[in-house]
Parts: sequence; C-alpha cells; structure tokens
Amino acid sequence: MKDKKLIWLAVAPAAICLAGLYSSELSDTDAWWHLATGEFIAHHHRLPDPDPFAYTTAMTPPASPDDATLRRFNLTHEWLAQLAMYLIASAAGGLWAVVLAKGLLLAATGALAGWVAVWRTGSFWWGIASAFAGAPVIVLFAHDRPAVISWFFVAVFVALFEQRRLLWLLPLAALIWANCHGGFFLGWIVVAAYAVNAIWRRSEDRTRVLGYGAAAVLISGVNPNGFGVVTILSQYRKSPMTAALMEWSHPGWWSEPYAFFILLYGAALVLLLAWRRVRISDWLLFAAFAGASLAAFRNEPLTAWLAPILIATYFPWRPKLPQPKIASYAACAVLGGAAIWGIADGRLFQLRAAEWKFPVGAASFLEAHMPGARIFNSWEDGGHLIWRGLSVFIDGRALSENVFQDYRMIMGTEPGDTRRSAALAHYGVNAIVINAFEYNSGIIYPLVRALAAPAESQWKLVYEDPAAMVFMRDPAEGVAALDKSRIVDHLERECEMHVTRGPEFSLCARNLASLFLRQGDRRRARRNLELYVAHPYADDPEARQMLQKLRQEP
Repeated sequence: MKDKKLIWLAVAPAAICLAGLYSSELSDTDAWWHLATGEFIAHHHRLPDPDPFAYTTAMTPPASPDDATLRRFNLTHEWLAQLAMYLIASAAGGLWAVVLAKGLLLAATGALAGWVAVWRTGSFWWGIASAFAGAPVIVLFAHDRPAVISWFFVAVFVALFEQRRLLWLLPLAALIWANCHGGFFLGWIVVAAYAVNAIWRRSEDRTRVLGYGAAAVLISGVNPNGFGVVTILSQYRKSPMTAALMEWSHPGWWSEPYAFFILLYGAALVLLLAWRRVRISDWLLFAAFAGASLAAFRNEPLTAWLAPILIATYFPWRPKLPQPKIASYAACAVLGGAAIWGIADGRLFQLRAAEWKFPVGAASFLEAHMPGARIFNSWEDGGHLIWRGLSVFIDGRALSENVFQDYRMIMGTEPGDTRRSAALAHYGVNAIVINAFEYNSGIIYPLVRALAAPAESQWKLVYEDPAAMVFMRDPAEGVAALDKSRIVDHLERECEMHVTRGPEFSLCARNLASLFLRQGDRRRARRNLELYVAHPYADDPEARQMLQKLRQEP
C-alpha cells in the first residue's frame, strides 16, 4: 500500500486496538510487590536486599550459598522496572498510568512484529496481520510485571538486526534490559542467531553484527547479579517452589485448539514447506522460542510474537490479486469500528486496578487494629499486603524453600492436625488473612475448613468481606469475635464474586456444591450448582444432571 493516507487510516485504529486490548486492569498478584519494591528503592536509594517486606525471610537464612544467590537475584534483578512502575504511578497520581504504560509497551511489541513482517514481505496488510495474530496469546500474559519488558526488548533486538543501520543501539538496549528483568539472556539468543546467520551467509556487514552483538552481551553483565542468570535458570528448574507455580508448568503438545498451538504448528509447517529458503537465524530463533514455550507456560508470548512473522515471511501461497481502494478503506473502517466499539464497551483501556479480588478491606482492618501483626497470608494476597505496608509470611517473590514448604503444610493441613499450630507458633503468627479458594482448581483451602471447625477455639474470626477473612489468636482491644457461621456465607459470597467477574473461575461453585451435598445442605448445593451451570468451566453433563435432580426435589 503506497497511499500514505490509507496507511494512517489503518495504523491509527490498529494502534488504538492493540494498546486498548493490552491495557487490561491491574489484576496480577505480583504487581503490588513490584510497586512496593519500586517505592522502597525510590525512598531508600538502595536495592531491597536484605528483604524489607516478609518477616519470615530473616527467620530462615539461606540453606546454602546457592540459595543465597537465588534469593539475592529474586530481590534485585528487576529493580529498574520496579522503580519505573512506581515513578509512573506516583507521577500520574494513580495506578491507571501503570496499566496504560503496560498497554503501550505491549502494543509497541506487536507493532514491531508488524514492522518486521512489512520489512520482509513488502506487504502492509501482512504487517497488520502479524501485529494482531499473536494478541490472543499475549493478552493472556498482559500482566503488570517486568516480564513484559523482556518481550519488548526481544522485539527490539530482532528489529535492529533486521534493519541493521541502528545496530549501535544494541548495547544501550541491553544495559537497560539487564537491569529490568532477568530475561535479558533472551537477547543473547537473538544475537547468537543473527551472528550465525551473518557468518553462514558471509554477509558484508558481519563485522558490525558480531561487534555490536558482542558488545550487547558483554554490557548486559552490568547489573546487580552480573552473568549469574545462567546458573539461576538451572536453579529455577530444580526448585520445588518454582515447579509448583502454574506459569512454570509446560503446556503439553496439544491440549486444545488454543491460539498458541495454532501459531506454533502453523509456523513449523510453513518453515518445513519453505525449508530451502529459510534463514538459519529463523530456524534458530524458532527452535529456541518454541522450546522455551513448551518448557514453561510463561514463555508462550515469545512464540506468539515470532510465529506470525515467520508465517508472513515464508507463506507458500501469495496470490497477486488486485487491491481496489474500496477494499482497503473497508478494512480501515473495520479497524476503526473495532476501536470505537471496544472503547464504548469498556473492553479496551481498563485503566484501573481490580481491587475487588484483593484483601483491601482486610488490610485496612489490620492497619487500624493491629498494624504490627505477624500475618500468615495466602501466596496470592502477599503482594497487596506488602503494598499496604504490612509484614507478610509469603508472597510471589519466592525467597525461601523452607518457608514455602511450611506454607504448603499450614494451608493444606486438615482440622485437628497439630503441625499447623506448631508452625504458626514457631513464626509468631498472631493474625491470619486468607481467601478461601485456589481459583484455577476451585479447591477450598483446607486451612479455611480447619479454622471453621467447631473444635478450633484458638483462632477467632474478626473480619470478613467477599475478598478475605481475618482471624486473630487474641483479638486486639476493641475488636469483637464474629460468629464462625459467617464463614460458610463467606465461601458463597467470595465464590460468587469471582465467578461473576471472571466466569472462567467457576470451579469454586462446583466444589462448593459438592461440599454442601456431603453436608446435607441441598439448598446451598442447588444454589451453587445453578451458578456453576450458568458459567461452566467445561462441558459438564454430570453437573447438569445433578442440578436437574435437585430442582425436582420438594
């Protein structure tokens, strides 16, 4: 497309759609401790080592030098991105700016995929398609955390090697990247792929490619952990704590017709069909990114970004059809309409924090009545509690294997298990802040059932709202214990809130129905089955039959 007017008519709404799509509300549990870390760095002018947030970190020193290295890495390797997140929020006067910054960064990442596709194919519409093709996958990972910076810099590195004239920017980009996120080693992979390609093809500018590439790799060692990321990666793979996180699990080879697999296998097929003309750098990048994506769910955006470029570059069938202006204007109109509809509908630019899913009220209660409490908290709530200035038991920074094992034991013990009381006493816990469900599986945390048991007299319920409950060993002055019967009501209210706002998390209702059926409370069982069937996690004929049977009862 040579008509500049048409180009802008397409680019502007496309950019709005991408930026709006990726500006999803701040809902990631880790975003809060990233912000708190940035605030700490801004106010104390030093890195957060030793850990200033979790009281358990100092109580459980590293078991070995390797553990100490891993702990320091987790505390320090994202410092620049964390500082930037906090400064953006502080300067703009709200978290909406963090959401928008993330959206713009990911939109730029997609735009670079489109630019590379246009550079290679000469087709503007292949570029538009490439910018959007990875979006169904990348939007699932559009979290407010430094990892998005690694995806952006992967795109920057590839674009610089494609364009060649601005290779001198590589070292600067590498220096910034290495202090924003530990994924900067991905830049080494990009450098290696293009270096091998330049040597293999004896490119005239191979000296520049090798020189600037080597400089980028060397300068990336200027960060708080040097080149320690190489050993850290192997420690992550061996860590039981990391292995327990869903984002480090592998997605399998084909679990469903999900966009990631379509892009992965589509790119593989296109490369095989065009194998004679495929660049060595493309083979290497595809092998590295596909391997990383299949090894860990969190790496899928790498393949989602690269695959559309490869498909556009090597697609075997390129029909040369006339492209009348009316068709181009129609395409622009579709993009413009999508942008307007998305903004009006509220799907784009969700410039807010999803505070409904975090213990906002519980944190305020503790701030008012027991600000110095030693809290036992669920993993997912730790970040928000840190942001609120409370000292936590555990959070997403994954700092101690021993604390993690104690955490799993405390959360997983059934009523009457004395190990739980001993562990809570060991850490001096005097308040528990907990949500009721692990929402991916819908399982009710056994600790909640234990605290609700009639025989449990040590811990008193003192606060509850749909997001969380607070228990105290000895309620503070002016705090009255609540009737524990409210725990059952809380389970239903918390589950309903999550299912209403995120229907994909409906298994909690399925499990609650089963629990109430076992307890003989058929009224509650029916109510939760109705909620689940209205928002089924998957096709579940057994649940529908069970509900039909309950409805037929008097």
